[in-house]
Amino acid sequence: MTTKVNVLNKEGIIYHLMDIKNVVLGLQHLIAMFGATVLVPILTGFDPSVALFSAGVGTLIFHQVTDKKVPVFLGSSFAFIPLIIAVKEMFNGDLAYAQGGIVVAGLIYVLLSFMVKKVGIKKINEILPPQVVGPMIIVIGLNLIPVAYGMASVNFMLAGITLFTALFINFFTKGYTKQLTILGGVVAGYLVASVMGLVDTSIVAQTSWVSVPNFTLPKFSLQAILIIAPVVLAVFMEHVGDITTNGAVVGKNFIEDPGLNKTLLGDGLATMFAGFVGGPANTTYGENTGVLAITKNYNPAILRIAAIFAIILALVSKVGSTLKTIPVPVMGGISLMLFSMIAIIGVKTIKTNKVEMNFKNIIVMATILILGFGGKYIEAKFGITLGIPVNENIAINGLSFAAIAGVVVNKILNK
Repeated sequence: MTTKVNVLNKEGIIYHLMDIKNVVLGLQHLIAMFGATVLVPILTGFDPSVALFSAGVGTLIFHQVTDKKVPVFLGSSFAFIPLIIAVKEMFNGDLAYAQGGIVVAGLIYVLLSFMVKKVGIKKINEILPPQVVGPMIIVIGLNLIPVAYGMASVNFMLAGITLFTALFINFFTKGYTKQLTILGGVVAGYLVASVMGLVDTSIVAQTSWVSVPNFTLPKFSLQAILIIAPVVLAVFMEHVGDITTNGAVVGKNFIEDPGLNKTLLGDGLATMFAGFVGGPANTTYGENTGVLAITKNYNPAILRIAAIFAIILALVSKVGSTLKTIPVPVMGGISLMLFSMIAIIGVKTIKTNKVEMNFKNIIVMATILILGFGGKYIEAKFGITLGIPVNENIAINGLSFAAIAGVVVNKILNK
């Protein structure tokens, strides 16, 4: 009897699944993550259904490890793409060796979580003050906006209709309707695209109702591990930035509670699971953090509902193929809103924490912004490479390099 009560109370997932409002909000999060999560396996050769399955299970693992406190969804990581392809070519198309590298990368994340626990949160907060964290969040959002713009550029009119509808719902409605900003924009864009003849539903008719994902076991090779595993050094700061961004949106410090060690552990175990079943590595998703910022509904259970939907999609092929018919510019229009919200959260982080705009802090923030967002332009313009080489296949660059540089500069100037 006690078990039944625990399942049906407000902490239980079944309780939330019985609430149609939460189910719809979970579906909204699913739509936000779907495109990016299936794109990674398409680019690397993994089975998209396995990627969805491992993302769903990985998210549930993450929530269990983090005491169900962090409203995060874990999807396929883009950082691993070039390394997976390199290993795939090295072993004549056998992705099992890439899986082995992904498993070891997840294990390194787990070991890092133990190290962070030993160091303590106080030290982490000293390393990552607001003048470092705020610009990191801004860079995350700004770096994603060009991706959204590229998707929107396929059909600016359709992307504009999607974006305008979402903005209208967000600014001129209240209550539960306002929480459906993303879903409303996508539905409006989809309907207009259908009228314009831009939706191809033939893939739905050709897909069977139920299918078992192509699960595969990993193979381990020292060569593959040495290529893939070091990427953890590059994505560690990305993880910190995403968890900090998520906390800034929700108004809680997830670095302290449940703790960075637990979020790293959850991410690591989720990535290990993905590697063992044949999926790409998992990572926290900015798309879903953007949904949180817009809807103002921070209930972690809704993300777990989205995770269950992802698992169902992996098994019920027609539902997944229907989502694949959403036109690219529709997702581009809505992504412009999601990623812009992340950048705005970074500005709010600086303002809320009342960062003093003295010369030292301005230098710290400028360092992160210039290296994080303008790094590619600097490399192209001056023919130099910005980053820290780890081995011949990988270097710490982009946001990770900008964050490390910001931490070092802040430590030197502010001691």
